[in-house]
Amino acid sequence: MRITSVVLVGLGSVGVDVGRTLCRREDCAVVGALDIQPALHGRDVGELLGVSSSKGVVVGSIDALPRADVAFVATTSFVEPIEPLVTDLLSHGYNVVSICEELGYPAHAHPEFSARVDEVARAHGRSVVGTGCNPGMLMDTLPLLLSSLTQRVESVQIERATQMVHYGHILGKFGIGLTEVEFVQAQDEGRVIGHVGFAESIAALASGLGWVLDTIEVDSPAPVFLTASERIGDNFIVAPGTIAAVRHAARGIRDGEPVIELAVHFGFFEDGDPVVPGDRWLIEGEEQTLEFIAPRGLDSLQSTVAVASNAITAIVDTMPGLRTMADLPVAAVASKGAHRIESTTVA
Repeated sequence: MRITSVVLVGLGSVGVDVGRTLCRREDCAVVGALDIQPALHGRDVGELLGVSSSKGVVVGSIDALPRADVAFVATTSFVEPIEPLVTDLLSHGYNVVSICEELGYPAHAHPEFSARVDEVARAHGRSVVGTGCNPGMLMDTLPLLLSSLTQRVESVQIERATQMVHYGHILGKFGIGLTEVEFVQAQDEGRVIGHVGFAESIAALASGLGWVLDTIEVDSPAPVFLTASERIGDNFIVAPGTIAAVRHAARGIRDGEPVIELAVHFGFFEDGDPVVPGDRWLIEGEEQTLEFIAPRGLDSLQSTVAVASNAITAIVDTMPGLRTMADLPVAAVASKGAHRIESTTVA
């Protein structure tokens, strides 16, 4: 069995969770980590992850990282600040997998960035891919795969209700926990931006379907309801009288009509809330309509960790260059649970 060696770049919640997941697989080896926090430098990676199968220490520069097949990057949602890091990792010989949302399909909004990164990756014989729950899978790669069940797609509609109780600092960009007045002010100041990645998912799906869109429209997030009582999450408490959920939507326009429509409710949800739970995919085909429902909805955090972990082993055999999830073979990113190690926890 081939062992894929991995270094972690960015030790936030997702970086740590992916590291732990990889340490539970016998086909992967976490050999080091990089983080900007000085307090973490020199820490044993295995100890930090709470596992016994990881090696190496946390360092503060790429030059200090050990050699590895893949660098997993979990640092930012935007391509502008990540470009120097990605190109430096490629130059040091790493393939790169990242949960940077704008990296999921950057060719649409950032063509010059895409060309530069693609050139560096090809020059060093390495690959780069942005992935995660969305963009990466639920609103682009998955509906693209499902579209194979019809000869011709007329339109795609996807709606999700995403439970956010497991998240922490990113809740600020959704405005959860703010009063309505605070929400408007934060939105005016650019602090409430909602989900990053709608445009990338729409562009990726349209490209896969062979559609040329007139434009992509992304709405501003809007409050859905206030909570009457305290709602407690893993890292955050939503106080009574503040926003418990927001709705964020986007659409791709073709020949003047919306052909891709995406909408997500993000919130701290409880039974009885005025939001239909679950996730829904509706693909209008020429000969049949395809409808798929996940009644309880898919856990965004766990889905992101799983997709990213599976993409890490898949990217090693990918053609060099800047890639998308649609470029990776289905079998390569399918669940690798057969390679699970039963126990790696530090005693």
